[in-house]
Amino acid sequence: MNTEEYARMFEAEERQWWYAGMRAVSFSLLGPHIDRSRGDIRILDAGSGTGNNLVHLGRIGRAVGVDLSPEAVRFSKDRGVAVVRGTLASLPFRPSTFDCVTSFDVLYHRWVADDRAAVLELGRVLRPGGVLLVRVPALRVLWGAHDEAVHSRHRYSRSEVRALLAGAGLDVLRATYCNSFLFPLLLARRVLDRLLGRHGSDVGFLPAPFEWLFLRLLLAEARLVRFGSLPIGASVMAVARKPR
Repeated sequence: MNTEEYARMFEAEERQWWYAGMRAVSFSLLGPHIDRSRGDIRILDAGSGTGNNLVHLGRIGRAVGVDLSPEAVRFSKDRGVAVVRGTLASLPFRPSTFDCVTSFDVLYHRWVADDRAAVLELGRVLRPGGVLLVRVPALRVLWGAHDEAVHSRHRYSRSEVRALLAGAGLDVLRATYCNSFLFPLLLARRVLDRLLGRHGSDVGFLPAPFEWLFLRLLLAEARLVRFGSLPIGASVMAVARKPR
């Protein structure tokens, strides 16, 4: 990403509606599949960005991040979390090292030229019986200025994500769209962006009433996905297990 984008992420990740809400959805999906009875849960966040997710994953177990960008590593160290520099194509860890691997909005990126090889690498460092959580942007119809700003390569369907994980030999436990309640509004925004030729990313704070409302909608989704998958949305999340 651009250096300016990392700075915006660093400021926004803890409180901005999308980051806070999507984090709640992610942990709602992941939680039931983490065996907290294990005394030492080792977690990798692959493509950890500015490190905010590591702060929250650190409440579950011993979390470490890996990111290709020196700017991301620098911001993460400012947060006080453990991050090493590396690429998804060749993670700097031994096989079967982690009980849980997460990848939040990374596989879609232009520098991930081969997403299947990247998922195989995520599976390599996962111990047998361990779980992988993947989140990617959804649906080509939502392609817009934000995708260009953050160097997107692809937006996925749920079936594509399922096939990607299964093709790497992983058992898909759950796959769902999310950010669903706001999908019509996001679609209208993307159409308007194209008509007006808008450029730039969506990262940033909205007026307080919208921040409050949009966050509450995502928190409602976090409760819903405990019971079933959502049929459409702006992102896809999936949880998979490495066979024992």
